[in-house]
Amino acid sequence: MQLSDFFALASGSAPLVTGSPGVLTVHDLGILRVPSGTLGAADPFVALDLPLTVQIPPGDYPVAVTIADVSSEQDGSHLREAYLSLILSDAPAASIEPVHGPDGPPENGSYFGVAVDAGTVAFFDAAAVETSMPGDGDDWYDEVFNTGEPGSWFDIMDAETPLRPGAANIEMPLATAGENVVLAHSGWGDGVYPVVQTLDAEGRLTGVHIDLQVVTTPPAESDEARR
Repeated sequence: MQLSDFFALASGSAPLVTGSPGVLTVHDLGILRVPSGTLGAADPFVALDLPLTVQIPPGDYPVAVTIADVSSEQDGSHLREAYLSLILSDAPAASIEPVHGPDGPPENGSYFGVAVDAGTVAFFDAAAVETSMPGDGDDWYDEVFNTGEPGSWFDIMDAETPLRPGAANIEMPLATAGENVVLAHSGWGDGVYPVVQTLDAEGRLTGVHIDLQVVTTPPAESDEARR
C-alpha cells in the first residue's frame, strides 16, 4: 500500500472500493490503556485471547474510527467503518507498512491481518486479557458479551451514547487499573483485514491501523494473510 492510498484519520472525500468517491469523517473513541506495550488486535467476540500482537511503547493512547459514507447519494444513509486507528503521535505520517509480528515483518507482498467472524474489530492490551477477563474464554459469550442484560458488550455497542452506535470503549470486567477494549464494527463485515503501521520521517511509529478495505482497492488476498 502506498501512503497516497491511505485515508485513516482523514476527513473529506476519498475513493471507495465501490468505484465512487465517499466522504470520510473521524470519530473519537476515547483512550486505550496499553501498560504492557503489547497491543492486541482481534475480533473481540472470537479471538480476544488469541490476538495479533504488536509491540508499542507502553502508555495510554487515543483511538479513533474513520467512517465512510458509501451511499450513492452521499446523504449519510449508508455508513461503513473504514479504519480503526490507535494514535501514538500527531506527527505527519511519512510512510506506511504492514505491522511486524513477533518474528519481524511479513514476507514481501503479504501482511498480518485480523480474522473477523463476528463483524467487529478491537484494540486492547493483550496482556490484560488474562488478568482482567473472568474465567474461561469459552464462557465469555454468554457471561460477558451477550448476557441479554444492560451493560453487556453487545448492549454497549448498540447504544446511541456515549459513542456512536457500533463502537464502544469498554472496561474489562475484572479491571483494576482501567484495562479496556476499544471496538467497532468491521466495515463490510467478516473477512481478514490488514493491520498496518504509519511512521514519521524519522521512522518512529505514529499509529497502528486496521484497514477495513472500504477505501481504495484492497490488497490482493494472499495465503500469507493470517492472524
